[in-house]
Amino acid sequence: MPPKINKEECTGCGTCAEECPVEAIVIDEDEGCAVVDEDECIDYGACEEACPVQAIEIR
Repeated sequence: MPPKINKEECTGCGTCAEECPVEAIVIDEDEGCAVVDEDECIDYGACEEACPVQAIEIR
């Protein structure tokens, strides 16, 4: 299951996108937060571990 991003907590720093090995995360410039491409996500978990504000949860 792809990670769930708490848009209220996400600061849009891009750390999760940098750590994603398949580039399934981008920072939405309009919303200012991370967005996951669920078709590309492999549930690796690096994004959850890398997030400095714990705004990502993999269920």
